[in-house]
Amino acid sequence: MSDVVTRGVMKSIRYLLIIVVSVWTLAPVAWMVSLSFKGPTEWYSPNIIPIQPIIDNYVSLFIPTNPIGGSYFFTSITEPITKPLINSLIAAGLGTIFAVLIGFLAAYGVSRYRAGGTFVIFFTLLTRMLPGATFVAPLMVFYASIGFVDTYAGLIMLYAAVTLTYAIWLMKGFIDEIPPEWEEAALLEGASPWTVLRKITIPLTKGGLVASALFIFILNWSEFLFALVISVTQVTTLPVQISTYVSAVGRMYGTMASLGLVATIPSLVLGYLIQRHLVTGFTFGRVR
Repeated sequence: MSDVVTRGVMKSIRYLLIIVVSVWTLAPVAWMVSLSFKGPTEWYSPNIIPIQPIIDNYVSLFIPTNPIGGSYFFTSITEPITKPLINSLIAAGLGTIFAVLIGFLAAYGVSRYRAGGTFVIFFTLLTRMLPGATFVAPLMVFYASIGFVDTYAGLIMLYAAVTLTYAIWLMKGFIDEIPPEWEEAALLEGASPWTVLRKITIPLTKGGLVASALFIFILNWSEFLFALVISVTQVTTLPVQISTYVSAVGRMYGTMASLGLVATIPSLVLGYLIQRHLVTGFTFGRVR
């Protein structure tokens, strides 16, 4: 009887923890949704449900001259979010592709040939322990000297370099889960190393590649500091665009909330489209 009671108590505690974590996680999202439909007079209101819901915050993202809340408040937005949205998609997308491709090859070398030993993994992780602000000044000097400031090439290369550490670290874990004997057997049958990589290793780690790519894409998509430093007018990204929503009467919290929600759509859509591969990637260690 005591075992039944103990199991019941533990089950109740687990459910309680799940509820607490869910509320803690979803509360900020619910507040953003509420704020995005509020007019300027309600931006500081504690009410979760808007008294007079409006869509002006969303309209102003695409039509900058549209007033928010009638004649009370005119936006200080000078251009729609179309260009920053395209810039973010190009920079985050290509930066992710380069990081995953280079990271996979580097991780394969470390995993199979012990290239660099454990020092490579330790060093790559060590670089991520340093604050990003420490790289801003030398980065600006270097980029200015080669003409990469405010360019797609500069932003893409920077995104790929910053997230390469995570790509190597994540992909090494997935490659380590593949028994080397499978690849050795293919080599004994006469397959070339490239054939083994293309027909055995890559298909088996496809789930891990997709999971790593989504994680890195989200990092690049939401990156702010380096994009703020590198971009001026031509390659402004969505996170940088959000920081510009300031008017004579203060920050435009409703517009910032609406853009924040719009900015989550690409990641959600991408995650939905590749969810089958994500499940495989997250449970990859169970194939043995």
